[in-house]
Amino acid sequence: MYDSLHRHALRQWTDFENPAHSRVLVGGGTCGKAAGADQVLATARDHLRRLGHPAQTAEPGCLGLCYAEPVMELRRRGMPRVLYGKIGPDDVVSILDAYFGRGDLCHARALAILNGQGVDGIPAFEDLPMLHGQERVVMRNCGVIDPVSLDHYIARDGYRGLARALAGPPEEVVDAVKASGLRGRGGAGFLTGLKWDLCRKARGEPKYLVCNADEGDPGAFMDRALIEGDPHAVLEGMLIAGYAIGAGLGYVYVRAEYPLAVRRLEEAVLQARRSRLLGRSVLGSDFDFDVEVKLGAGAFVCGEETALLASLEGRRGTPRPRPPFPAHEGIGGKPTNINNVETLANVPVILRDGPQAFSRHGTEDSPGTKTFSLAGTVNHTGLVEVPFGTTLRQIVFEIGGGIPDGKALKAVQIGGPSGGCIPARLLDLPIEYRTLTDAGAIVGSGGMIVMNEDTCVVDVARYFTAFTEHESCGKCVPCRLGTRQMHQILKDITTGKGSPADLTLLREIAECMQLCSLCGLGRTAPNPVLATLRYFSDEYEQHVKERVCPSGTCTWLRRYEIRPEACTGCGACARLCPTDAISGEKGAPHTIDQNRCIGCGTCAEVCKFDAVVSE
Repeated sequence: MYDSLHRHALRQWTDFENPAHSRVLVGGGTCGKAAGADQVLATARDHLRRLGHPAQTAEPGCLGLCYAEPVMELRRRGMPRVLYGKIGPDDVVSILDAYFGRGDLCHARALAILNGQGVDGIPAFEDLPMLHGQERVVMRNCGVIDPVSLDHYIARDGYRGLARALAGPPEEVVDAVKASGLRGRGGAGFLTGLKWDLCRKARGEPKYLVCNADEGDPGAFMDRALIEGDPHAVLEGMLIAGYAIGAGLGYVYVRAEYPLAVRRLEEAVLQARRSRLLGRSVLGSDFDFDVEVKLGAGAFVCGEETALLASLEGRRGTPRPRPPFPAHEGIGGKPTNINNVETLANVPVILRDGPQAFSRHGTEDSPGTKTFSLAGTVNHTGLVEVPFGTTLRQIVFEIGGGIPDGKALKAVQIGGPSGGCIPARLLDLPIEYRTLTDAGAIVGSGGMIVMNEDTCVVDVARYFTAFTEHESCGKCVPCRLGTRQMHQILKDITTGKGSPADLTLLREIAECMQLCSLCGLGRTAPNPVLATLRYFSDEYEQHVKERVCPSGTCTWLRRYEIRPEACTGCGACARLCPTDAISGEKGAPHTIDQNRCIGCGTCAEVCKFDAVVSE
């Protein structure tokens, strides 16, 4: 049955790739749409209609070049396939006229050539700096296929891994995943094959499978982009996992804040059902399996698997003590296996190409590749997929293009609110589960935020503790009170009210939370605090002893003064000072009462004579 599906899909894909057909493809991921891709696509369609040009349009997913959005690809017989970036509706008409009318490549907005060598200074796609060092396994189809086309996915060997899994017993599937060394890509990095084996051998029927798509880390968007760009990869991974553990029903628990991902996932489920890839007798076998999409309400704690299951069952999303683990008692008290989006998307590749092909990337401790969302003060923001063992330096400076405006790198926050700040001096640290844990961070889901020299790490720690305080479910005392106390102490430190004793107390609270919290949220919430205390203790000392923020971020610690020789006495600063801290006669130099100044900087902003300076 699979062979007939594949033959039909190949015909559709060949037509889509036919160089005789002119096409306009505009990146249709959330990142592109936020940058104006919908307006670009609408303008392109209107202009093609006015020209009477037969070019067809499509919306593939995110290529990962988020810094260059919106991106548009043009195809025409006899011409290179060109990818354009950072275009707006006003650029579309001139680019289309040049490319389809005059045969001009319109170099001004051209990013890369997609079907061969570079041309006239436009590099080949593979030669873009952001592509150096990447190995696209999970993201192999993102930005390449139409995500709402089942034929496109199958034509690129989609569901072949499922067909091979169904050709043997479930135990062989589990053994293949074990042999690959695949570890969970959503947090702790537990061995996926072992997790499946525990659920398969657990007593109780029916068994359930859950895909955790509740991506809640600030700055993380890997799962969202993968679902938007290649939803069938996730479904195929679920089908293989369901067959391996003996489940007949799977759930995708996805954030309701991801409307585009939800829409494309639901469309993929309908397509798979129509093609007998879901439902009864999958691919003509005796395996029955279906998938339901469930929307989460955006609670960060529901990324923890027991809280997720509670929410899935219609209860308040709070964690429970383990054991029993979900593999033994999950949905309805029955064995349940939970994997995140990226973990499941790796599974079809393992079954299709074999575990050895998968593990040739990465390291012995951490096989395969990992997708990271690269954000913050870095030139090339976006999605990157690299083999484990790649260093932070390679990601930030080779793939990410370095720090804008000639600033120095200060730290990289890895793992979101549960991760830690890795200082610039550890840039050559290879990214692996063990090495990051030893350094005080985690791989987590893959958020990576780059911070330059102007960042205050104390304020970063305050931001993340504010987030985890808000997201704590409140069920256990260490997390409920610990996050609140850490946040309050950090607020005091960043507003000039801290003391050296606060640093000792902060560490004690953090270590208590790690030992005593009920779930992973509470146990990892102190990581940003402990990592910054470990690597940037001098910056904490400056805040509490000298009442100085070296980066100038903490406004309450700024000291503003008026230079008498430059002050004209115009009174603009005094009139707008929110605390009436500035005084002086008209026409005479003014002064600032430091006891009343809150460091807001309004005086410096309104002074036309550069008389106000800050320390």
